[in-house]
Amino acid sequence: MMYRSHVPAAPLDSVIENLWSLSDTPHHTRERILPSGTQELVINLCDDELRIYDPEHGERCRRLSGAIVSGAYRGSFVIDTLEHASVIGVHFRPGGAAPFLGVPAGALADAHVDLDALWGRRAGELRERLCEASPERRFEVLEQALVARLSRPPGRHAAVALALGHLERNAASVGELAARANLSHRRFIELFAAEIGMTPKLFGRVRRFQGALALARRATSADWAGLALACGYCDQSHMIREFVAFSGFSPADLHRHRDDRVKENHVALRVA
Repeated sequence: MMYRSHVPAAPLDSVIENLWSLSDTPHHTRERILPSGTQELVINLCDDELRIYDPEHGERCRRLSGAIVSGAYRGSFVIDTLEHASVIGVHFRPGGAAPFLGVPAGALADAHVDLDALWGRRAGELRERLCEASPERRFEVLEQALVARLSRPPGRHAAVALALGHLERNAASVGELAARANLSHRRFIELFAAEIGMTPKLFGRVRRFQGALALARRATSADWAGLALACGYCDQSHMIREFVAFSGFSPADLHRHRDDRVKENHVALRVA
């Protein structure tokens, strides 16, 4: 796998974590993408198609155009690794895609949407420019297109900005965050879900899962009980249930995949 990433310049860096590209098709046929609480823009530069598979029913395939937006997902989904031959994408920070797409993250939750449904013919034009550009210039072309698409200066509601940091650290309850923002519990949840694409409670669970997964992958031999307590789970059983809910794998199963050469947040699958 040949993977490259690029951090864009301001003001994009406040809402985009990185631009990335993949080339070379791996030996395994599919990969499972785990939930992260973020959105992604993905463009296939080889074929004008992207295929998304149901993780529970692998024969069910949704075919989309070669340029799509992936909303914030509460569970995993599966992709075809043939698309890795040449693909480029944008990994947004939580809720960071809205200034470019013109719709809030909540409108795209648990969904994959053709980019042309949001950008019209500009989506196809961008894909064509990226296909024509040299690999060395593609990040520059994509960054320029994103700057041109900014519908408003990057920013978020103060209550959401406050909540994100606390939820990342599992440092406050939803009720406490609503009170600090001087909002009703219901209004705070509505506002957060609209901007981020999932409720604050679910976002906190997803980010805790991501933190535990990162720690487990760095460990040579995982102490699951200790890891569960370090990451804020009630106990090891609680952590296992959360891992299965978000990825379809137990912590031990995911740990066995830690040496697979895949993009971050992907798990290699071998389908007969």
